[in-house]
Order: sequence, then structure tokens, then C-alpha cells
Amino acid sequence: MAGATVVRAAGFAYPFLSYRLGEIALSTRSISTILSAFGVGWFIGQIVLGQLADAVGRRAALVGSMLLSAMALPLLGALSHPVAVAVAAVVAGAVYDAPRPIITAMVADAVSDDATRASISGWRHFGTNVGAAVTGAAGGLLSGTTGLATLYWINAAACAVFALTALAWMPHDRPERPGTGAENAGRASYRAASTDARLWLLWLVSLAALIPVVGLFSILPLLMDDAGLPASAYGWTQVASACTVLVLSVPLNRWLARRASRGTSMVPLLAVSSLILGAGLGSAGLAESTPQYVVAACIGIPGDIMLFVAATVLLDQITPPHARGLYAGIWGSTLAAAVICAPVIAGWSLAQGGPHLVAATTALCGLLGGLACLPLSLLLHRSHTPSTVWRTL
Repeated sequence: MAGATVVRAAGFAYPFLSYRLGEIALSTRSISTILSAFGVGWFIGQIVLGQLADAVGRRAALVGSMLLSAMALPLLGALSHPVAVAVAAVVAGAVYDAPRPIITAMVADAVSDDATRASISGWRHFGTNVGAAVTGAAGGLLSGTTGLATLYWINAAACAVFALTALAWMPHDRPERPGTGAENAGRASYRAASTDARLWLLWLVSLAALIPVVGLFSILPLLMDDAGLPASAYGWTQVASACTVLVLSVPLNRWLARRASRGTSMVPLLAVSSLILGAGLGSAGLAESTPQYVVAACIGIPGDIMLFVAATVLLDQITPPHARGLYAGIWGSTLAAAVICAPVIAGWSLAQGGPHLVAATTALCGLLGGLACLPLSLLLHRSHTPSTVWRTL
């Protein structure tokens, strides 16, 4: 978890990719295509790496993906031909968030009670947010002194160090070999995942709730620019949201862990988190000044914390032991899907109806996530196997 936080703090590849592409004078169309290619790679990589974690072991999947990152990221920072950059972007995107599904599966392997898992999930999310804050601050400072290409070398170095550390300290986990009853484990994992309605409802809820989360980085700048506010105003929203995360994480994590220890369903919290996120970021469409945008950014933070913890606890509850990596990878792909969807939804809304339509569509995403929790709750209260649950819908 510490290694994943460090890699996230040095994760300049995606946040600064548009600046890097502008530096090599690519067209707007090429930049949009390459950013989309990175998102597509991110989406596919989560699922593939989750399955690899089950097939070859957690350590092998983590070490291999981090070494691949160490090789791909410098290329992304050095190449200039659009096609070559697009290929590098797909590869870099596939391994950019590699630790997420692998560590989720490792926690499920090592920890049996929901309370401890909830606490760990909360601190993982805290580390991710701290890492994101460091990424923005350090990247902005370094890019002006060392150049953008250097950021990609730093990102690659962090991945390489993490790979070597994992290789040295993680235990070698060897999956069962064919002939010991696991010859069809891969197919069984895919069958279990593809027919498990609970997983796909959790995926839908998470995607709907994460679109407003991603909006903090994609929708909010568009709204503030449309309102004629400078980039420094957007910077203040990021500072305020990071401070809110630091203040609220500890008490919220403790409360969520206590709730999980009592065996209370986390679905209502998941629904509330989605509604908070939709309303919080949606209110940015009604803002007119920097303080109002800051408030809109901060309103959604409790929902962001609750979402990650509640969804992770629910994921652990529905995941078969033999498919923990695959389930974690499928759920992890929701963030990549949100990265792809949020700018499209925001851009269309802003063009068609202005900030008020952006507010409505963002709030609607949160409402959709909350409503999808109703059938999810019903399914979780029934004792159906994954293969029969799908047919009950």
C-alpha cells in the first residue's frame, strides 16, 4: 500500500499528458485521440491485470506490470509521432493504475473481517488522495524547471523501485496448477463474473458515482473557464478539496469501520455517497464565484470517501475466492470508464444548455447510482449463486 501511494504521488503520466502532447505541437484531434487511447488502455488493463493476478499470482502480476510501466512511460514522454505516442499511451494506460486490483485482491486474501477491510480501504483511499495532491503540486513545480519529459522518467523510476521492492519483500504466491482441480479456474472465473448481476450492478453504481468524482478534474475546469475565472481559481478548489480529504478521512474511516464491524449493510451508504457526489459536483453548475466553486468541490468529499470504502466492502462480500483478482479488476475499470465518460457528458451538456444543464446531468448521474442500489440491495439479501442471480433480473 505504501508503494502504491508513492507510485500514485509520482503518477504524472495522465494528469500532465495533455500538456506533453501540446508541447510536441500535435493537433487538437490527435490530442483527444491519444487521451482516449490512454483511457481505453486503462479500462482494459484493469480487467486483464485482475485476471493475471488470479492466474500467475499477485506478486508476479504486480512486478510485471510495474516493470512494463517503467519501460513504457519514458517512451510516452519522448516519442513525437502521433501513432507511436498513441501506442505508448495504450500500454502506459493499461498499467497506470495496475496496483489497484492486485492490492484489492491481496487484502481480500489476507484479511477476513469486514471491519479491518473497511479500515484498510479507507486508508488506501486516503493515500490515493494524498498522492494525487502531491502529483499536482510537484508536477506543476518540476515541469517549469526540468521540463515535462522528466516527469515521465520520475514516474517510471517510481514504478521500477516499487517492482524491485515487491520482488524482494512480497511472498511468492503460486496459483494452483492444472491437474489439481483448477484446470478450468480461468473459465470458471469469467463465467462467475459475467453472470453475477450483483457485480454488474455494483459496477453501474460505482460508474455513476465516479463520473462526478472525475468531474472535479474535468467538469469543474470547464465550468470555471466558462465563468471567466483564471486557472489559479481552479487551483484553489483543488487545495480546498485536498484539505477536506485530510480533515475528514480519519473520523469517517473510523465510523465506516465500526459500521462494517456490526455487519450493517453498506448498500445504503453506497447510495448516499452517490447522491452526495451528484449533488455536490452538480451544484458547481450553479456557482458563479471562486468561493462557491470551492464549496461545491468540498461538498462531494464525504461521498467520495464513503463510496470507495462501501464499494470495496461489498465487492469483498460478493467475490468468489478463486476470482478475487478478476472481480477487483472489473470493478477497478469503473474509474477508467468514468475518465472516458465524464468529459464527454460535460462537454455535451455545456454546449447544449450551459452550466445549468451540466448541473442537471451531473446530479442525474448521482441519482442513477442511488437508484441502482435498490436492486443491488435486493440481490444481496437473497441466497442465490452468481449463476442464478443474473436470471432473477
